Amino acid sequence: GLDVLGWRVVPVAPQLLGSGARATMPAFSQLFVAARDGGRRLNGLALDRKAFTLRKRAEREAGVYFPSLSARTLVYKGMLTTGQLEPFFPDLSDRRLATAIALVHSRFSTNTFPSWPLAHPYRFVAHNGEINTVQGNRNWMRARESQLAGDLLGADRPERLFPVCTPDASDSATFDEVLELLHLGGRSLPHSVLMMIPEAWENHASMDPARRAFYQYHSTMMEPWDGPACVTFTDGTLVGAVLDRNGLRPGRYWVTDDGLVVLSSEVGVLDIDPAKVVRKGRLQPGRMFLVDTEQHRIIEDDEIKAELAAEHPYGEWLDAGLIDLADLPEREHIVHTHASVTRRQQTFGYTEEELRVILAPMAKSGAEPIGSMGTDSPIAALSDRPRLLFDYFTQLFAQVTNPPLDAIREELVTSLISSLGPQGNLLAPTAASCRSVTLPFPVIDNDELAKLIHINADGDMPGLKAATLSGLYRVSGGGDALAARIAEICAEADAAIEDGARLIVLSDRHSDAEHAPIPSLLLTAAVHHHLIGTKQRTQVGLLVEAGDVREVHHVALLIGYGAAAVNPYLAMESVEDLVRAGTFLPGVEAEDAIRNLIKALGKGVLKVMSKMGISTVASYRGAQVFEAVGLDDAFVDAYFHGTATKIGGAGLDVIAREVAARHAKAYPATGIAATHRRLD
Repeated sequence: GLDVLGWRVVPVAPQLLGSGARATMPAFSQLFVAARDGGRRLNGLALDRKAFTLRKRAEREAGVYFPSLSARTLVYKGMLTTGQLEPFFPDLSDRRLATAIALVHSRFSTNTFPSWPLAHPYRFVAHNGEINTVQGNRNWMRARESQLAGDLLGADRPERLFPVCTPDASDSATFDEVLELLHLGGRSLPHSVLMMIPEAWENHASMDPARRAFYQYHSTMMEPWDGPACVTFTDGTLVGAVLDRNGLRPGRYWVTDDGLVVLSSEVGVLDIDPAKVVRKGRLQPGRMFLVDTEQHRIIEDDEIKAELAAEHPYGEWLDAGLIDLADLPEREHIVHTHASVTRRQQTFGYTEEELRVILAPMAKSGAEPIGSMGTDSPIAALSDRPRLLFDYFTQLFAQVTNPPLDAIREELVTSLISSLGPQGNLLAPTAASCRSVTLPFPVIDNDELAKLIHINADGDMPGLKAATLSGLYRVSGGGDALAARIAEICAEADAAIEDGARLIVLSDRHSDAEHAPIPSLLLTAAVHHHLIGTKQRTQVGLLVEAGDVREVHHVALLIGYGAAAVNPYLAMESVEDLVRAGTFLPGVEAEDAIRNLIKALGKGVLKVMSKMGISTVASYRGAQVFEAVGLDDAFVDAYFHGTATKIGGAGLDVIAREVAARHAKAYPATGIAATHRRLD
């Protein structure tokens, strides 16, 4: 529906470039298009929406990269030093080229290899910082594509716009692509930015209720894009900047008496007479600095957010749609016998040392036990003993210019609150979009899990039906049986969603002599990535009922690979059993012991998140900030990255042998071969 008016070859001076930049230099052309709606010629945002579809198709189908293709902005960029930019593009020296806004970025690449398309600025932003949760953000956006629909984008076949996030792009490029979708889909640019980088609202007791409702509502639709970031943005009329909730990137601004506004990450980028400066200041955590060149004024942070908070009755929508976990009806608490607890401890490979050194201290103090030395256990792949799948994974930590957080002293900006339930169309916010359960903590006890499993048992919670999937497989079948059962569970998840389930519980309870539990991490990651691949992931929340979880690292991994909450039922039953037996926990009541254990596991996750520079558990969910050591690549790609086309069996055989070794201790009469082999 666009008319091509013509092409222009952009003059450039390649002789100024170094050999590396010149060898990869693309051809430069400018395309001019126009469109009409009936008899009216489109311009501005309306024309940009039409051009967006054209640009996405050109990128996907023809391999052409458009730095802008916009009626409102024009981007000149490349693998250039600051001094090369203007002489390389003679257009920038032409007196006929005038603008009220310039968004300039000059920085070495730290987490991607330099290239022409990945140079800043992008279509809407220039970004100084890192998005630590970008892998999870990309996965969630991929899953949301099946729900996306909007007349404003003018795409009768929205699949032509997918994938929203370009594979192998940088974190900044991905951020820009999602911001563009939100903005062109109907939101203002400041609104879209604050959806992706919200200020710290969860623990801000004095925040205006309407503003808090704005943030809480949008938290049910999209997780924060978390990490140290200063994002500057413009749509050609508005230009502004926002800092992450921690304020971990610098930003200062000056305003002169003749109306010039300069904002930069460093002081002194322009030689301005101090006598002309009428206002100066710095960006603050979670605050937005915004200039409107049409109104010729700076719009203050409070005004921006008050206006956005008043756009819809967010508070009323939350009251109608959001349910607190504590408000759900109580369910019966079941106490298991000592013999039952002991048998299942053997099935999941519990040791006396874990009960004494890990679980008992957490149940007693409510804090993760601290030792004077690091772990000295063998790498899982080199151990002669059966090891849990968790042991093959290590978390990545903050690197380059990415500072870790102090979770203890920065409680205001960190949060363990998240929501559980389906997500609707990102481009059409309604009251139904926030139909979910608020989880105050990522670890839940058996009673809270029972509440969620029976959430709609009485028919009074429409839209929140729960389904429980059994994570057991026939242990005698080895790796082949394990692979087949995982495929069956993924099909069962599809069927449950088709049947209206919006909460799925992955459970490894009720193992017996023939059926062993699938490691909860493998089960969670497999279902999570299966649902991402089928674009159904945002239709359900995942809960994990796991007997193999007894450490903070285990909980962190499950959340990192997609779980909304974890129920370490056997760890809690073990603590309860220790109290009844009077072992390791003198003078502690069973209820207090369980409460302390949950607190220790949740707070431990917060500490682990903070080391990676991630502030909220909602961002950490699905972020996959881990690496596997000693596992088959095809196995990891298939189940933990969702990228393999063929599933390798070597990794599954290793896991199946280790499960069988533990299972044989609990059921010695079965005669199952339980040989554990060290990997070469």
